Amino acid sequence: MLSRESLTKEFISVVDTYYPSSGKILKHCYVKILECYIQKLGKRLYYIGIYYPRGMQAELQAQQKKLKEIAENMGLIEVVFIDATRLVRDPLSKLKEENPRLWLELYWVATHPID
Repeated sequence: MLSRESLTKEFISVVDTYYPSSGKILKHCYVKILECYIQKLGKRLYYIGIYYPRGMQAELQAQQKKLKEIAENMGLIEVVFIDATRLVRDPLSKLKEENPRLWLELYWVATHPID
């Protein structure tokens, strides 16, 4: 089975190849394969999480259908958009302590200026 990192890179590569305008938007985001385990079914399901900076939600929503089509063709079940700025600035979030690397990636996405 492919690793999550290689699957993420493949997703971004396919988006860049078939939908270059969507690929430009993803350059400002952090894309990650997320896992969900459904105990009743005994299955692990994988989906794409796109962490975006504040102000890009409308652009991503416009591309949602294309991104979901690619994800489904790769065997992923969904595409989820998550506001990185909101996560980083949340005073109750324990993300910084529990996963400092992810927090730093999200901090970079949230504070990096959009061209």
